Amino acid sequence: MRFLSTYKNTILNFHIKSLFPLVLTFLNVVFAIAQEKDDLGTEVVNIVKPYTPTISDAFKVKETPFLNDSVNTQKKPVTYEIFSVPVASTFTPAKGKATTVEKAKPLQLFDNYASLGFGSYTSVLAELFSSFEISRTDNASLFFRHNSAQGGIEGVRLDTKYFDTELSGNYSSRQRDLSYGLEAGINHQIFNWYGLNSLFDDASSITINEIDPRQSYFGVNLGGNLTIEESVFTGGTAHIYYTADAFSSSEINATAKPQFSFPLSDFTLGVEGMLDYLSGSFDRNYSDTASISYSYLNAGVTPALIYNDDDLTLSLGAQAVVSLDSENSDTNFFIYPKIDASYRLVDEILIVYGGVHGGLSQNSYRNFKEENPFVSPTLGIAPTSTLYDAFGGVKGKLSNEVGYNLRASYGKQENRAFFQLNPYKGMNSNFEGYEYGNSFGVVYDDVNTLQIFGELVVALSEGFSLGAKGGFYSYSLDSQAEAWNLPQLEASVFSNFDITEKIFGGVSFFFVGERNDLFTSGASSEVISLDAYFDANVNVGYRVSDRLSVFAKGNNLFGTNYEKWLNYPVQGIQGLIGATYKFDW
Repeated sequence: MRFLSTYKNTILNFHIKSLFPLVLTFLNVVFAIAQEKDDLGTEVVNIVKPYTPTISDAFKVKETPFLNDSVNTQKKPVTYEIFSVPVASTFTPAKGKATTVEKAKPLQLFDNYASLGFGSYTSVLAELFSSFEISRTDNASLFFRHNSAQGGIEGVRLDTKYFDTELSGNYSSRQRDLSYGLEAGINHQIFNWYGLNSLFDDASSITINEIDPRQSYFGVNLGGNLTIEESVFTGGTAHIYYTADAFSSSEINATAKPQFSFPLSDFTLGVEGMLDYLSGSFDRNYSDTASISYSYLNAGVTPALIYNDDDLTLSLGAQAVVSLDSENSDTNFFIYPKIDASYRLVDEILIVYGGVHGGLSQNSYRNFKEENPFVSPTLGIAPTSTLYDAFGGVKGKLSNEVGYNLRASYGKQENRAFFQLNPYKGMNSNFEGYEYGNSFGVVYDDVNTLQIFGELVVALSEGFSLGAKGGFYSYSLDSQAEAWNLPQLEASVFSNFDITEKIFGGVSFFFVGERNDLFTSGASSEVISLDAYFDANVNVGYRVSDRLSVFAKGNNLFGTNYEKWLNYPVQGIQGLIGATYKFDW
């Protein structure tokens, strides 16, 4: 059997080996034939149907993959055990005390206070203020003030005492959409024309003793204000003043200023009205016994377009005024500019501003005697027209504590009033007390004024503030030789401070440059220069309690009897001590 199997395998191997050369020979013949027939020819294929490609369906996964991560994997629970072992310790913790914040003692406010002080030259200072709460929206207040001195100025022959008393009341109401206030007051003042010139040095005591230099003023005022929210008519003010003196002089001045506002798309149209009525008379003029009467009615309207954004504020307006002079049957019409603009260059650090203003200012006997109580009751009263006052400057805050303001202006005024010493008539017992060249009148002239002004304010804290300001003035007049009694330089420095919680005080310094006045005697006139003066004042106080405090004041500490007005020296060093008491009813 093994022999037969070996024989079959030998025969099979022989046949396979015999066929292998034949297969190779056949393949070579076929390959050669294919190489010889290499020209396949060319044919043109015309495609009739346009090509319309299609996108086959994408293969999609038919099952949702399983995410095997730590979030989905179930966490094995872990248990912790603490193996406590007692440890012996000798440490004993001390008891702690919570730290507290020291609160400032709240400032107790009072509705009323009374102040009384006495000083040199037999001076008296008294004040009383009282406020009453009528309801949650209504309040009333009462104010009384008295300031007087019995004279005693060195080198003055006439009585120098003065007396100034005022009593006023106020009622105010603040409602949801409007607020209003009413006020009324009376005042009484006594002054003396004690400014005799040097010609009286050789006069007999009998002549001087016959001079009665006393002048007294009496005044009454009524007024009110109104403010309305979300209305075209936004409010206004109105006042009536009555002034009289011991020489039968009288004056009535009534003013009203209504205000309107019309919101536009980008601007606001503001309209302000003005009504000023003045009527008065003097029993005589300075030259003779003829009386003086005056009456003016000034009415005006001031429309202005107002624009505000984050940095720019602009107001473009003009004022039209009609002035009626009833005594002289004269009517005048004026148009004045009212332009203001300001722009923040660097936030609150640097603000540039400027504008042009003008207007008609009604002079009055009341205003003149408030500025200079030694005027004679023989004044000529007329309004002053400011044709323009162009100004520009920079202001801002160097820090939260330091602010500044620098400004320059140039303007033209027509019929500006200047105080001027009345002519000396001589010594006559029949003269009134103001007719010895010891009172002041007013003269008018057109003037151009250049002004440079600077101001600096420092407020380091609530308990300390410091300020300084000064101005330079240059005048150019048409007919008058000088800008009578107006200085070219003025400056002041003031400070208020708390030394301790109990002690407080303040200081102030004033400098006024030279002024010129005109002394006239008969046919001769002489320009007299008044020296510049420097005035220093200080006050200190001590808070005994929340209600009671005591104070001391010192004025004119350099002791110079400088002349604020020609031939009118002021008191020397002045001292005053007093107390203030606060209370509630």
